[in-house]
Amino acid sequence: MSTLILIPARLGSTRLPGKVLADIAGEPMIVHVWRRAVESGLGEVAVAADSQQIVDAVEKAGGRAVLTRPEHPSGSDRIFEALNILDPDHLHERVVNVQGDLPTIDPAAIRAANALLDDSAVDIGTLGAVITRAAERTDPNVVKMVASGEGARRRCLYFTRATAPHGEGELIHHIGLYAWRRAALARFVRLRPSPLEVRERLEQLRALEAGMRIDAALIEDVPLGVDTGHDLERAREMLSARPL
Repeated sequence: MSTLILIPARLGSTRLPGKVLADIAGEPMIVHVWRRAVESGLGEVAVAADSQQIVDAVEKAGGRAVLTRPEHPSGSDRIFEALNILDPDHLHERVVNVQGDLPTIDPAAIRAANALLDDSAVDIGTLGAVITRAAERTDPNVVKMVASGEGARRRCLYFTRATAPHGEGELIHHIGLYAWRRAALARFVRLRPSPLEVRERLEQLRALEAGMRIDAALIEDVPLGVDTGHDLERAREMLSARPL
């Protein structure tokens, strides 16, 4: 099935405004994310931007970007608009949403999420990693994935900011990268925010409450998400030696 990778990007980040254009090793962060997505080899890649500045930055690096409406409430809504602009003939049956603040994402992780859709019963593929730092087990900023199964593939039952499931055993950090069937994405953006989504402030719960199936591939390491100035400095250190 044909796959389109879309990277939602907006300038108005609450915690670190303008972060997608922050310089990392000589290029804007969004360009690093675009490069990692291209390296996955899954297919076409485009940035769904809320401003012309982002479009210009991506195009200057040789990438493809599309300007979308600034008022979208979520990245899912933004990529859905971009999908219909870029592919009005519905040639792409899968859409991978790679967040624009993951400059160190492993291309193999993107492929792993997309591969979950090879199972026709799966509506959405995502990623997780076993929590190894004790402090993260009770940190509400670390979203936990409650899932069934063992090994590298799990079926997601719930997502929460609480420490769950209760008792001894592993806890899984959810990584917010999503591989969508096009039909599932179209259905999702038409749904109203669900009660659990609003309570937990986790968009993916809307899909679960609507009966969609989400499976997750477990990866070894959580990619660095740039939310603060400290995160940005870490990204600069990590990518400074990497050839562009």
